[in-house]
Amino acid sequence: MKKPLMVVLGGVVALLGLLFTLQGAGVIGGSAMSGTTFRTVAGPIIIVIGLVVAVVGVRGRTR
Repeated sequence: MKKPLMVVLGGVVALLGLLFTLQGAGVIGGSAMSGTTFRTVAGPIIIVIGLVVAVVGVRGRTR
């Protein structure tokens, strides 16, 4: 995967994790998934995964 694509993909995943967290906490309503514990727990985990992907994209791999 190319570096810029990994950075963008990691950013999108992190934003989706933030959305999960806010829905789980009940900040964003209007969904059947609002206020659920699963989203409150899974959201921060998804954010960390997205940030790791973005950092790997920025730093790249040394061979």
